[in-house]
Amino acid sequence: MGYTVALGGKGGTGKTTLAGLLIRYMIRHGMKPVLAIDADANSNLNDVLGVKLEGTLSDAREEMKTSVPTGMTKDIFMEMKMEQCMIEGDGFDLIAMGRPEGPGCYCAANNLLSNLIDRLIKNYDYLVVDNEAGMEHFSRLTQKDVDLLLLVSDPSRRGLTAACRIAELVRSLPIRVEKTILVVNQMQNDAGSWPEDVLETFGENHIALLPADPLLAQFDREGKPTSLLPDDASIVKATDALFARLLSKDK
Repeated sequence: MGYTVALGGKGGTGKTTLAGLLIRYMIRHGMKPVLAIDADANSNLNDVLGVKLEGTLSDAREEMKTSVPTGMTKDIFMEMKMEQCMIEGDGFDLIAMGRPEGPGCYCAANNLLSNLIDRLIKNYDYLVVDNEAGMEHFSRLTQKDVDLLLLVSDPSRRGLTAACRIAELVRSLPIRVEKTILVVNQMQNDAGSWPEDVLETFGENHIALLPADPLLAQFDREGKPTSLLPDDASIVKATDALFARLLSKDK
């Protein structure tokens, strides 16, 4: 598997926006092809990237229970559906996992999906996974090595506490993580001192700050893809500098 960046964080902290800006950075710096996996049940990475979502893997999983044509095996059906769900962008491909399981047994479908995704991943040099807070989708994959884990928070105490809890959860999962960074979004000024649990969980050298950017908020309000933010936007300059530091050291 290629170089993997996973993102996690409480809803509303800017995690998906950061994932989109990371993919933009990778493409502009020749780090491609990129496979983007939207593993958040509230799938909206496609909106950030400016592409239309045609379907999710959870839709395919539901269809598999009732709609496999006669004479077609379930694995071939799921592979066909996964190809239909794939969105081809400029320098990246995107696939959305969709909502988690409902009532009933999904073991067979989930195993098929995991195997198909693991095979798909091998075709890409870079993988970006935008997770739910608990990273449940990612924990199901058999390819679980993460080169860089970005846990995203806002400056609020609740957001920081959630990031610490997610970090602890990740440590309990069968996932090897090379480096973990806490990214604190929407900073209005210097952070000052960090709470003790934040420092114990991440360490001062593994905390990155990103500024509040009114232009980013404007793009969100107007429904514009944030991947189209101008190069001189403060959030773009800050994330570009962050990614340059993190990826150049790890590659």
